[in-house]
Amino acid sequence: MFEKLSDRMTDSLRKLSGKGKISEANIEEAIKEVRMSLLEADVNFKVVKRFIDNVKAKALGENVIRGVDAGQQFTKIVHDELVDLLGNEAVGLEVTQKPTVIFLVGLQGVGKTTTAAKLALHIRKKLDKKPVLVPVDVYRPAAIEQLKTLGRDIEVPVFDSDPKMKPKKILKAAQKWATSEEADVVIVDTAGRLQLDQELMSELTDLKALWKPTEVLLVADAMLGQQSVDVAQGFHDQVGLSGLILTKVDGDARGGAALSIREAIGIPIKFLGVGEKQKDLEIFHPDRLASRILDMGDVVTLVEKAQEVIDQDEAQRAADRMMKGEFTADDFLKQIRQMKKLGSMESIMKMLPGMGGMMKQMKNMTPPDDEIKKIEAIICSMTLEERSDCRIIHGSRRVRIAKGSGTRVQDVNKFIKQFQEAKKMMTGLMKMGLGGGGGLPGMGGGGFKLPF
Repeated sequence: MFEKLSDRMTDSLRKLSGKGKISEANIEEAIKEVRMSLLEADVNFKVVKRFIDNVKAKALGENVIRGVDAGQQFTKIVHDELVDLLGNEAVGLEVTQKPTVIFLVGLQGVGKTTTAAKLALHIRKKLDKKPVLVPVDVYRPAAIEQLKTLGRDIEVPVFDSDPKMKPKKILKAAQKWATSEEADVVIVDTAGRLQLDQELMSELTDLKALWKPTEVLLVADAMLGQQSVDVAQGFHDQVGLSGLILTKVDGDARGGAALSIREAIGIPIKFLGVGEKQKDLEIFHPDRLASRILDMGDVVTLVEKAQEVIDQDEAQRAADRMMKGEFTADDFLKQIRQMKKLGSMESIMKMLPGMGGMMKQMKNMTPPDDEIKKIEAIICSMTLEERSDCRIIHGSRRVRIAKGSGTRVQDVNKFIKQFQEAKKMMTGLMKMGLGGGGGLPGMGGGGFKLPF
């Protein structure tokens, strides 16, 4: 979502690199470009003005460190101000009382129902609480059935709402049901509209009076940009919001909503919807997002993802085999498939410091994910004997593998050569006790560097 903003911000900050110190003369152009990059990202203009004023005041203030590269110093000032703009620290859910009631509110089409299921899965897995789901959207066709289907997929109970009933009656009946289910958290999926109207607000106010929620979370579409500020303000004035969940962050939105709502409305962003799968919900960390925008990476999130999806026992077995020089193409295939659980190579690379600029330079090259697919196809076209020892693959075998994988013989040759070289290098490093630095974080010594 923040790709264009990140490109503009990092380009403007690079212009100060190598300058001896910050001065009003040399930061003027950088300030101007940072302002333009934020406005182009659809950040609220009032928010942009406050942000730029604060950055300029700090850059020209008395606390500037002498002798430090101006580019690095200015980047630090912009980073800290971005973190402050986004809320400084992650704000979790308030789930201390039983049951904790969470209302999800928002316009129609922003992904409330899908987000309700994602949030339920997060609460069960991360907070070790029992969630239940209550659909009260009786207006959108199949909204109730959609939530029931999602609930079955993630094994979370869903109240059997009757679309012929009024939302208040559904919620009242759901209270007894939630008690019988011994629910720790009740997530209420409310109705939406195409735009704000008084009928919707009255309904939400009535529901809130019937069963006072601990949290009222606005589900907002990242694609809305500045309009999302008006939507958030409208809901906050009428219903009273405790936080925000920003959806469709994985799309090509310009990012203005994330950088505007917290500052303009004063409510924290609690979660980001980063994909279509049920697990694609991330806790919002202001410092991590600021680092991503400025191409500083987000290794902490990458490590957390790796710890969730990587089979540590399998990684350790691979490390042991590598130490003994027994690592095979079949082992490598298993590691590729584990790594793919983290997401695309592009998304992984974006979490590594400085990779945003490097990826721009690689635009005319074959995308990393295409290379991985090619390698996977090549290995899958090998016999078990060939996977165990690539050295036996000569002549006709290489032709057969190329035909079977839909690649060229040159591609097979390249993979075999680079695999053997990488295997030799990694085995040597591991014997020297340096194996952890060659692979993905969270994969232990078995983290294997891709041979391309």
